Amino acid sequence: MTALLKHSAAAVMALLLGLATVPAVADTREAIESKSDAALDDLRRYSPGVKALLKKARGVLVFPDLVDMGFGAGGQYGEGALLVDGEPVAYYASSAGPAELPPGATRAAKVILFMTMDALVSFRNTVGWQVGLHGEVDLVQTAGGNVRLARARHPVLALSFSDKGIIEGADLNGSTINRIAR
Repeated sequence: MTALLKHSAAAVMALLLGLATVPAVADTREAIESKSDAALDDLRRYSPGVKALLKKARGVLVFPDLVDMGFGAGGQYGEGALLVDGEPVAYYASSAGPAELPPGATRAAKVILFMTMDALVSFRNTVGWQVGLHGEVDLVQTAGGNVRLARARHPVLALSFSDKGIIEGADLNGSTINRIAR
């Protein structure tokens, strides 16, 4: 039995060392920007009413490609760009709990809209900004492409969508967002 444990431990160590030598490939600035532009185009197509919100927003944080992490309890991770006046000014990573995609969907994305300068400045000055803790976020609801907001004053709004359209009622609480170097 001891020999079996030694061989198993050696196999696990070899596997871990092999994985450690595989370089992690992060998206470049250009890739993040290109994917973000495409995601915003998709969002406008899924919900034309969002165009007015995008124009009013002081900052738009786009996570165009959230990836499911299949280890441990699971979750999602994605890298994105913060756009101010349509131009990328910083890059961020988002991690969140697991989310369910609509049937047939292959990817998910989220967009966070900072509707006031105060909300945008507060976000940019907070390390480890967490939805629900550092910023209250209202989900944008859509109906027939039109936008419905839960309350008149909404400093921070969010939408989740997949390649099949808007994901209504997506829970973003607990999502943590940190600035990354790119």
